[in-house]
Amino acid sequence: MKKVLVVGSGGREHALVWQLKRSPQVKKVFCAPGNAGIAADAECVNIKVDQLEKLADFAVKEKIDLTVVGPEAPLCAGIVDVFKARGLKVFGPDKIAAQLEGSKDFAKKFMVKYGIPTAASETFEDPAAACDYIDAQFSAGAKGIVVKADGLAAGKGVLVAENRTGAKDFVKECFEGAFGSAGTKVVIEEMLLGEEASVLALTDGKTIIQMVSSQDHKRIFDNDKGPNTGGMGAYSPAPVVTKEVEQLIETQVLQPFLKGINEEKLNFRGVIFCGVMIDDGKPKVLEFNVRFGDPEIQPVMRRFVGDWYDVLEKTVDGRLAEAKLEWSKETAISVVIASGGYPGDYEKGKEITGLDRAAECGAVVFHCGTEEKHGRIVTAGGRVLGVSATGRNIVDAIRSAYYGVRQISFDKMFYRNDIGAKALRRPFMPMKPKKAWICIGIIALLCACWIQPFFNEACLPKYLIAKCLISAYVLGHSLWLLRKKRFSIRNFVFTLFILAIMAMMVSMFSGQELKKNQAAKNSSVPAESIPVKK
Repeated sequence: MKKVLVVGSGGREHALVWQLKRSPQVKKVFCAPGNAGIAADAECVNIKVDQLEKLADFAVKEKIDLTVVGPEAPLCAGIVDVFKARGLKVFGPDKIAAQLEGSKDFAKKFMVKYGIPTAASETFEDPAAACDYIDAQFSAGAKGIVVKADGLAAGKGVLVAENRTGAKDFVKECFEGAFGSAGTKVVIEEMLLGEEASVLALTDGKTIIQMVSSQDHKRIFDNDKGPNTGGMGAYSPAPVVTKEVEQLIETQVLQPFLKGINEEKLNFRGVIFCGVMIDDGKPKVLEFNVRFGDPEIQPVMRRFVGDWYDVLEKTVDGRLAEAKLEWSKETAISVVIASGGYPGDYEKGKEITGLDRAAECGAVVFHCGTEEKHGRIVTAGGRVLGVSATGRNIVDAIRSAYYGVRQISFDKMFYRNDIGAKALRRPFMPMKPKKAWICIGIIALLCACWIQPFFNEACLPKYLIAKCLISAYVLGHSLWLLRKKRFSIRNFVFTLFILAIMAMMVSMFSGQELKKNQAAKNSSVPAESIPVKK
């Protein structure tokens, strides 16, 4: 039986602990430092994530069989190098390979070198040069640009700027030390349009296996408003990642990534997290992360079926090709409950109630920022809890998760009400041009079939004109939506519905008028003209 150490204290680590605990191979799970919720599933150890030598000492003392590192900071600081020097098994990339997340500039150069599709960008170490570049981009007609601090900034070192003033101000903040050493360089890139998704993939340096997709909600408020956060909720799978998109990610992103880490001789046995922007079915990489996403891993772990320890161990041992990854066909969702004021200033120490009720409702609550004080569980971070649930579809999953959320209470708690809404709006998303043209062709054919029977001797001209006008409007509107890239499944279905209603109405009114005209015609025939039967 195995012993596992998970490094970290958030919802990601709780989800990993929760799944590892279910492995038939695992005897005991430790977590350093852990939190109040993790303590129910693992033994928490009071060692901070940046105390690399102490963590290694603990792993040696307890004869840990596998260490799984959650956050990016210890990976970029070289925890894998420290553990390997002690002969310990550890899941994650070494210090140099971790620069794929630790330096935006390093990652961009890697992507360009190995042909991984990404946004065009430039890197600057001088604020004046960066501001001149911003002016040039907006003068050339850019509708927006993205400014990123080069190093780790806890998810806050990125600004999507829609005007040059905001972009320049953010550049100045970076160089003036708002993000510490992370802002000594900035990467400025084009603003990509489309829908964002998260794709995780395991690799042992020889094999790379794509996991199920997910979609994060980064902004603090509903409808993606407000400042960025570490993530306010996620769901899996992400409908925008279709089978075709998965295949493109495999061939255009993951295989070139695998080739790149081998050619660069990067020691990478862990997970690569690809944040991708998908536009018209084509993915472009926004960023690389070298650890599991939080909160994305929460719904992903809810869908995993199998022995998670076995998968991670085979990854570290270089035998990933032998691993068995199976996933539930259910939809999973996790809704993050945050402290009021997050991502700005917030208060800690608020007592949390209702956790038992949420569990009784079928939700699994992953603790993100909690601690135990005097026998009570209280808030200890900006993101406090991740309430997760599964369902046959996104509607069921959303209903179950939010029912669990409503059982929980603490002072000034806050959460978004629209986690998963993008999946619900999927029928409203624009179709690909080829499919849209097929649908418009079907509409045109139906319109023609609708009009044709009226070209006969019983035709009433006003109804023929009405049908022609309705058909012209429907087709014209559909073509306008296509031109604007807004033609969706909803538009197609709604158009068919309208045509059906109009067909019934015109048929009814024209039929009634024809009968009325015929009756009038019959009544106007003179009596003497009617033959008398002798």
